[in-house]
Amino acid sequence: MRVAVLSPISWRTPPLHYGPWESVVSLLTEELVHMGLDVTLFATGDSRTSGKLVAVCPHPYTEDASVDPKVAECLHISEIFERADEFDIIHNNFDFLPLTYSGLVETPVVTTIHGFSSPKIVPVYKKYDASSHYVAISDSDRSAELDYIATIHHGIDVAQFPFSGAEGEYVLFFGRIHPHKGVYEAIQVAQRAGVKLVIAGIIQDQGYFASKVEPYIDDTSVVYLGSVGPDRRAEVLGNAMALLHLISFDEPFGLSLVESMACGTPVIAFGRGSMSEIIRDGDTGYIVDDIEGAINALSAVKAIDRSACRADVEKRFTNTRMARDYVRVYQEILNGDAHRDR
Repeated sequence: MRVAVLSPISWRTPPLHYGPWESVVSLLTEELVHMGLDVTLFATGDSRTSGKLVAVCPHPYTEDASVDPKVAECLHISEIFERADEFDIIHNNFDFLPLTYSGLVETPVVTTIHGFSSPKIVPVYKKYDASSHYVAISDSDRSAELDYIATIHHGIDVAQFPFSGAEGEYVLFFGRIHPHKGVYEAIQVAQRAGVKLVIAGIIQDQGYFASKVEPYIDDTSVVYLGSVGPDRRAEVLGNAMALLHLISFDEPFGLSLVESMACGTPVIAFGRGSMSEIIRDGDTGYIVDDIEGAINALSAVKAIDRSACRADVEKRFTNTRMARDYVRVYQEILNGDAHRDR
């Protein structure tokens, strides 16, 4: 089977630091190659893959100011569709824009919808609903206006996240620093519980960081590590008592949760979006409603069996399982057996 995988070009595939979509694309691509598929990855020129790499954009536009994002995206997307007849399946991981090319080629297009940035993009998905194939990354993120061929949860390479039985001396916030992600709420919980908080992630909203986060950083009770890359990620996650994920939006999926649990670190999260699909409440963490609930959960978190967190990830959230699910979808489409559901 010849598969073309279209990755975003905001970051390298896989990313050096932040880049959840690119991270998932890399994990999937490498596992598909390992399974024996003929895979071509369309990504930035500095990307790394054991498959074939095609790049028209040498560097990610987020990291190279000389790259015009719109120009780069147009050239990047057109490249894969102009070569569509070389492949049996095109797997789009680049949001809605590539769909506007899909009606011009005969090669089937599978689109993983990595969340909806705005309701305003839904009309594009609706236009190509009957001719394309959509995969949701969680049941909670499915739109009632669209048909789907499957829900496929993300997977990780558990070998990159060794298990840690340490109970940890701190709680952790791990993710982009943005109001939606709950950094300020994590600070409040940690301070009221009298526990050290470690913050790791890129600053996506500088104003929010300056007003709601930075004033509390004292390098003792609240420590900011900056962006933590793959070389330190498992250590920071594995040495934590718990991961605080106190989001204020319906998150489509949460890779950091799975990575944390793979290391044995349970998660305390507000029950928004896909949280109930990832966390087994009371077994791998706690789903809570508010700050008080998070504080109470933190006092009980050491009762969670850290090995159960690891075992659940190994059962449900591996890159091998993810790749097999996608191959099953590819085969259904090519065999004419694809079914659609809401």
